Amino acid sequence: MLRKAAGDAYGFAAVKEDQMKKLVLAGLAAAALVSGQAQAADLARPAPVYRAMPALTFFTWSGCYVGGNGGGVWARKEWFDLLPGLAGTSMGTQDANGFLAGAQGGCNYQTGSWVFGIQGDYDWAQATGNNVNALFPLLTDRSNVRALYSLTGRVGYAWDRFLLYAKGGGAWERDDYAVLVGGFNLATAAETRGGWTVGVGGEYAFLDFITGFVEYDFYGMGTRTTTFGTCSVAACGAVTFPVDIKENKSVVKAGLNFKFGPTPPLVGRY
Repeated sequence: MLRKAAGDAYGFAAVKEDQMKKLVLAGLAAAALVSGQAQAADLARPAPVYRAMPALTFFTWSGCYVGGNGGGVWARKEWFDLLPGLAGTSMGTQDANGFLAGAQGGCNYQTGSWVFGIQGDYDWAQATGNNVNALFPLLTDRSNVRALYSLTGRVGYAWDRFLLYAKGGGAWERDDYAVLVGGFNLATAAETRGGWTVGVGGEYAFLDFITGFVEYDFYGMGTRTTTFGTCSVAACGAVTFPVDIKENKSVVKAGLNFKFGPTPPLVGRY
């Protein structure tokens, strides 16, 4: 009896051991299957591609430029007689208004947000004004602004591609004058006079090499003595007489510049 019971117990233990081995093998097989599927999924999924951001740059105003401009000119002129007994007497005021067009060029240097530069301008003008002579009402005094040019220093403050600036320096102009009677020249004169100018403007860089600007300039040309020569049928200049002419003018113009100079520096990559 005891031997039979011991045999049954041993058989039961063997069966249990066999079942445990099968469970362990099944678990290992399941784990291997899951691991294989995960590895297959990882292999099937493409690796992410990381592209470098383009290099960032900032605009620089440093460099030189040339360009063209056009606008309007408004000149106020007052004539003073210098004949004995009338010296210093005003003969009237006239507004010589018209248009101008020309070219400019210069160079800038930027440090931080500040921009320093020098610029030269030359403009052809057509600005004519007339007034009836206050002392001799049969006479008409006429002025014509022919050209205007300047050499100025500039200082400005930049917000990246926008520049706000002020300018100032020397200015010169070419003027023609005439005294008319009945529509015909009684006397003529021409002069080139110097003065000063100040102005303000704004400029924007549409591209690294093209900028556009709008500016206002005031010109103080002072009072100058101009010698007139009387005209006859044959020629002008047989008889001369002096006239003091005082002049100030305002100019508003817009233009484009072609910039050449250093390439905008790289800031970095992110």
